[in-house]
Amino acid sequence: MNMPQILILVTILVRAADAFPTDRRALPGLDKQASWGDMNVLAHGLLQLGQGLKENVDKTKAQMRDVNAKLKAFNGTVAELQRKQREQDEALKARTKDVEQERERLVAELAEEVKTQSEDIHTRMDRLEEKVDEVLREPTLDRNSSDHTGVPFIQRLVAAQNRRIDQLVEKIKQQQDKLEKQSRHLQTLQIKVAHKRVKSHRRRDEHMALRGEPEELSRDVSGLARNCHDLFVRGQRASGIYKIQPQSSQPFNALCEMTSEGGWTVIQKRQDGSKNFNQLWESYKKGFGNLNGEFWLGLEKIHSLAKQGQYVLQVELSDWVGEQRREARYRLQLEGEEKKFALHLQQESSSGSQEKIMATEESGLPFSTADRDNDLSTDVNCAELLSGGWWFSSCGESNLNGRYPRRPSVLRRQQQSRRQEMFWSSTKGQNNSVKATLLKIAPATIKQ
Repeated sequence: MNMPQILILVTILVRAADAFPTDRRALPGLDKQASWGDMNVLAHGLLQLGQGLKENVDKTKAQMRDVNAKLKAFNGTVAELQRKQREQDEALKARTKDVEQERERLVAELAEEVKTQSEDIHTRMDRLEEKVDEVLREPTLDRNSSDHTGVPFIQRLVAAQNRRIDQLVEKIKQQQDKLEKQSRHLQTLQIKVAHKRVKSHRRRDEHMALRGEPEELSRDVSGLARNCHDLFVRGQRASGIYKIQPQSSQPFNALCEMTSEGGWTVIQKRQDGSKNFNQLWESYKKGFGNLNGEFWLGLEKIHSLAKQGQYVLQVELSDWVGEQRREARYRLQLEGEEKKFALHLQQESSSGSQEKIMATEESGLPFSTADRDNDLSTDVNCAELLSGGWWFSSCGESNLNGRYPRRPSVLRRQQQSRRQEMFWSSTKGQNNSVKATLLKIAPATIKQ
């Protein structure tokens, strides 16, 4: 009997019980009049209920036994797996130990084999050296031997090689002698240059003393060159970036151009428009750009170089028309910031026909930028009008720090746009657009 049947039987019994009267006073003599049939039905129902409960209990016990059996089997499986895991771990440990022992054995065998081979090689080398010694001794023992093969041939070959080595050694000695002579000659020249420099400084100091001017601070304390030409005098011939220190100045890096004349310190370079030259006073004072590309060295640095003595300025330009190169050289004098970095130029005529690229004013032209209007024009700020910073007398002579042209200005018809670019005025009064500029300075003695 399953559970639904038991529930139906219980329901019938409950309803049968409800059918009997509950108030015995309303049914006198009920005990005596009870029907045996009803009692039998009730007893039979209770019996079936008990049997159903018993069957259900037996079935539940059977299911519990099955569950217990499965749990025991599962526990046994887990125990078996744990045992196998332990066996595998022990086997792995044993295998690892065997592999380690095998590795140690192979290493020992390899070391022994290497040692054996090394000893064998040393033994062979010793034998070979003995044979060579014997070969070299045989001609000494038998000098009258007429055999021209074997050992005598080796002897002649070695002798020829020795003679060749002696010749090479002799040539090396001759080259060393020449180098020593050149070195002594160079040292002599450097000593003469140093003596001349000392005499020049001494004469200048005496001249300053006669004029009542204070002496300069100690020179070359750091051992750095005072300018690029000083590097040239010291023997440097490669152009590049060097650290220099003018007198009474802080050291700084500069681009040096070494030529056959001497060393030039580059103060401005423009070639591709990669740097914006439309800067204000402070930038032009300190300097800006990249020494490996386009740059302005800085008015303070230029002044520290120029105040050391007589200097010359060389201006080199190339234009867009056939990329013709033009140059001009001037005697240079640059004042300090207290005089607005005024520039005094005197064009030299000793080097042949040159263009008059920059204006020469005896009184000196002050430097001017958009925020420092120092030009000689009374009604306009030339730096603001033309872009960049420059020594403007008026706004029409030249401006090599103007905007870099993206294409030749001769193709443009707008006058204002053209005038804001780099330009210089030729002797014929024609404004010329510029493609590349190079401004460099050196002591006036560079021509001597």
